[in-house]
Formats: sequence, structure tokens, C-alpha cells
Amino acid sequence: MTVRKLGYRWRLREVMAARGLWSTTELAPLLVERGIVLSSTQVYRLVTQTPERLTLRILMALCDALECTPNDLIEPVADTAPVRQRKAAGGGAGGDDGLAEVRALRPKRARIVPEW
Repeated sequence: MTVRKLGYRWRLREVMAARGLWSTTELAPLLVERGIVLSSTQVYRLVTQTPERLTLRILMALCDALECTPNDLIEPVADTAPVRQRKAAGGGAGGDDGLAEVRALRPKRARIVPEW
């Protein structure tokens, strides 16, 4: 059995280069014209790193400023990885699952007996 891990590749830097923008300082004024005010550090991170969160307003401003679509900026990437088979909680029939050693090390449960 395989599981598809979905991810994406952030292509802002490539799209900027295709439009002749080579510096993050060139992008900031284009965003300000569209009502998006970001610090120079935020713009730098937006260009150089893959964002974890991105507002739709910023995405639309980028698309408008760079005359592109969200598909140009975000490339879906699917990675298929095999799923590891889990062992049953009981360890199966006669299989040594390593839990016997752990159980042997576990202290006995304390019993509290009232003194009357």
C-alpha cells in the first residue's frame, strides 16, 4: 500500500526572474501599489523561502504584479511513499515484538491498603 504525500514547490523567484525582477527590493513597491505593505524581511522570506501560510490577498497581489496565475507560482508535487505495516497490539502468533522486554522492566503496580 502506498500513500501520496502532497506538497508544492514555490516558484516566486523563477517567475520574478522571467519578468526581469532580480531583487526583493524591486518586488516590495509593486506590492505596496496593490495595498500590501510588508517589511523588507517579510518580502525577502516570501521570495527565498517556501511559505507555510500565504493570504489570498498577498497571492492575488503577486499574481497581479507579476502578471501570472497562482499555477505559475505554486507547482503541486506528489510524492508516493510506501506505508509501513503495523504489527498487531498483541504481537501476533508467536512473533517477538520486543514488548516482552519492556514488560519485564515495568515495575509492579502499588496497592494502597488502608490501616484500620
